[in-house]
Amino acid sequence: MQNNGCPPLPTVIELLLDAICVLDADGNYLYVSAAYERIFGYAPEEVLGTPMIRLVHPDDRERTLRAASEIMAGQAKPSFQNRYIRKDGQIVHIMWSARWSADERVRIAVAHDITELKRAESVQSALLAISEAAHAAEDLLALFKRIHQIISALLPAKNFFVALYDARGDELSFPYFVDEFDAPPTPRELDSGTLSAEIIRSGRALLLTSDQPPPVSGCELPYAGRDSLDWLGVPLTTPNGVIGAIVVQSYSGEVRYTAEQQALLQFVSHQVAVAIERKQNATWLQYAAAHDVLTDLPNRERFHDRLDAAIAAARRDHQRLAVLYIDLDRFKQANDTYGHDAGDALLCETARRVRGCLREADTVGRLGGDEFAVLLHGIQQPEDAAVVAKKICNVLRQPFEVGGHRLEISSSIGIAVYPEHGEDRKQLMRYADAAMYQAKKLGRDARAGHAAGRLKAPGARA
Repeated sequence: MQNNGCPPLPTVIELLLDAICVLDADGNYLYVSAAYERIFGYAPEEVLGTPMIRLVHPDDRERTLRAASEIMAGQAKPSFQNRYIRKDGQIVHIMWSARWSADERVRIAVAHDITELKRAESVQSALLAISEAAHAAEDLLALFKRIHQIISALLPAKNFFVALYDARGDELSFPYFVDEFDAPPTPRELDSGTLSAEIIRSGRALLLTSDQPPPVSGCELPYAGRDSLDWLGVPLTTPNGVIGAIVVQSYSGEVRYTAEQQALLQFVSHQVAVAIERKQNATWLQYAAAHDVLTDLPNRERFHDRLDAAIAAARRDHQRLAVLYIDLDRFKQANDTYGHDAGDALLCETARRVRGCLREADTVGRLGGDEFAVLLHGIQQPEDAAVVAKKICNVLRQPFEVGGHRLEISSSIGIAVYPEHGEDRKQLMRYADAAMYQAKKLGRDARAGHAAGRLKAPGARA
């Protein structure tokens, strides 16, 4: 036969990028073209005579066998998709075009590798999901959980954690930490020798495997917990700098991380960082709207909200509560003499001392200027409020060391008790405010109010 210049058919088949497969009625390989090794990692001689289903991803085997039965029944499958496990353990996505030859009783299929397309689709979906999570998540913890779910769809992430860095306090914390062996590490300074700290400091990703030593010079604590077999971490970078890191770990030889997965995690990390920063800002704005920025106490509006809720609960449970209205004596003198920085420090220390006099369930808020208020839940007797007020007076009487100066102030406290002095917030606050002014007339370190008759605590003047 005259040669028309076309290469022989076997040569053409061997040059194809898609793999040609021929299987018998039982699903065993009879023939695979050269491209099979490029796609699946196995040389032809390694799979001939073996069942096709053995290499299919376990989660796809049932529907793959069902599709094979339909093909053998005469139904062509021009675009069937499933996943295979490569020889190196990686997952490949395949689009098959297959049909059954009744005469030869063989199944002929063409395998087209769509792994990169699937990866691109997954990344795009992940980026969209992360962006949506930043708006939909109720708080940071909910956002971290959703990010964990999204990343788990891209690569193995059974052990996953988020490390965040607060540059103002030089604190590296682990607000989300899921690990099959270890509990969340305690907060630490950035200069702690951990790999996550090194990522944040350098702004570079780290991929460590069991046969690769940590590239951190002098790193005494390569892992925050039990040593893992594979460790992959990438920085969370925003226009404002590196705010933290996300890390996946593997303790099993069945899950190994690759440079390709590092690039994938880095690609989505920017969107993760933006989502976290956005949620942090929203959380801060929500917090700042309800708190005094200087003392970190609930502000007037937040205190009123808590008092309204406490009154409703006390009314329902037939309990008492008390409001203490605190005004600092001689604060203006100290502020004018030593400056606003000293005054701010004095207010912050006052907030700390008052908090130390209360139970966990009680609330102290800053109403403005040098005025504070305390909400005491579930007191047994009205006199209990006077006991707390006396304790607060005593701690505020102690000298304050501020900016190298020894400052001495005192306080006047008005006391109102529910339900004796009012059945709503306005009545109680008005009574406590009036009682505070009465205390001021009595002199420094005074408490005034009503408990089983007019209350004037003993030792009203110090």
